Amino acid sequence: MSGTWWHVALAVLCGLVVIWLVFAVALVVVRPRGGLLRESLRILPDLVRLLTRLARDPDLPRGVRVRLGLLLGYLALPVDLVPDFVPVLGYADDAIVVVLALRSVVRRVGVEPLRAHWPGTDDGFATLCRLAGLHDSTAPGPG
Repeated sequence: MSGTWWHVALAVLCGLVVIWLVFAVALVVVRPRGGLLRESLRILPDLVRLLTRLARDPDLPRGVRVRLGLLLGYLALPVDLVPDFVPVLGYADDAIVVVLALRSVVRRVGVEPLRAHWPGTDDGFATLCRLAGLHDSTAPGPG
């Protein structure tokens, strides 16, 4: 009987390691290219404030606010998907997870709530839009 328990625990541990590896590979695949990674790290404090404001907005759908609350919880945890000592991705995993969550939120609520709650500069918002693959319809056009 105790041998069965040990096998189950080992199987669960192996499953968790495989899931972690899948997430780590996914982060490498979807990471921003070139200078966008550096830009995403620079606007990370504004992103955290944006997420907090969106999560507190009662006009947003409840599922979106729950998703944002879970994301904020992930950001608050000292444990990351990729440890901070891993070069480049160690610090970037939070920014990548935030961008993926924002893409999901924007698909549900649109760009306007992001713009209304954005605490940073217009350049920072433009960077956010580039990172999330969004078209900012509120940005001034050329000329």
